[in-house]
Amino acid sequence: MRRRRGQPRPKPPVGDVRDPDSLWHHLQRYLAFLEERNYSAHTVRTRDNYLRYFIAWCDERGLTRPQQLDRPILERYQRHLFYHRKADGDPLATSSQHARIIPIRHWLQWLVKQGHLRYSPAADLDLPRMEHRLPKAILTAREAEAVLAVPNVQTALGLRDRAMLETLYSTGMRRLEVIGLHVHDLDFERGTVMIRQGKGKKDRMIPIGERALAWIAAYRDGARSGLVAGKDEGTLFLTSAGEALGPTHLTRLVMDLVDKAAVGKRGSCHLFRHTVATLMLENGADIRFIQAMLGHVCLTTTQIYTQVSIRQLKAIHTATHPGKLAAAGQHRLEDEGPTAEDLLLQLGLEAMEDGEA
Repeated sequence: MRRRRGQPRPKPPVGDVRDPDSLWHHLQRYLAFLEERNYSAHTVRTRDNYLRYFIAWCDERGLTRPQQLDRPILERYQRHLFYHRKADGDPLATSSQHARIIPIRHWLQWLVKQGHLRYSPAADLDLPRMEHRLPKAILTAREAEAVLAVPNVQTALGLRDRAMLETLYSTGMRRLEVIGLHVHDLDFERGTVMIRQGKGKKDRMIPIGERALAWIAAYRDGARSGLVAGKDEGTLFLTSAGEALGPTHLTRLVMDLVDKAAVGKRGSCHLFRHTVATLMLENGADIRFIQAMLGHVCLTTTQIYTQVSIRQLKAIHTATHPGKLAAAGQHRLEDEGPTAEDLLLQLGLEAMEDGEA
């Protein structure tokens, strides 16, 4: 059967494909189980990828059946992940190591429930301790506007790119949510957008700004019809070939636009997500509203933005810290030390004298 354009290529099998009790065949049954239980295609694809890595590692060591797995084997695989180096020589991040082990634990629990194992060797496995990292970069409002101004809106693709950037900046959507948008998901009268089957296969309706809607309307009416190829399935943002954008395509596209803006910061779709949450929080938005808008299940995930919302803390620091520059004309008591202006002036004079010597 001929593969349709845009369809993922079938992946080759790994491990022993002749033995019906092999890890490979149990993986296929497990993936079918996930699909039957209505797990998202993204979740199924991700677990397939990570479990393939594990099965290939096991096959190199002659381990082909679930009954051959025990806790020492899994701990060896953990060490393998810790010492593994990517193509650029960097180690796997702790979050990446964590993400590769969690599917194994879930898979082995499933094998126990199916009667293929008496117990799961991963039940008490110590997972890597996760780091709680703050976002690497957040755009200021001025920097965000600079990025938005990069696309050439005189072209169809430039108009599309501007509409996508405006959507990201107005809503803080995830990458896959932007890709999945349909024309009829937008309510121009109410100023809302329906995100269907977001993370966790959950729908949510969120507001979208008037400016973003205006750019989307301009793209829809002036450019999108020229990009449609064949049957129009309603996907809002299309490639030059008339297809929905792929995740990697969108990431590279937004990253290139951020780089061209020359704001001194790097990032892609999630950069706008961080920016939206932080700027709204600094401007007085309630954190629970931001949680609902971003689609976070747990408020703890949203609360990370309280640690990078620095504007109010900076204002309080400037107003109250005793080390601030003294106001012009302010008098000080005789027993106080020199002001900052005195110190700066003194340092400047000393530097001049050193230069003349």
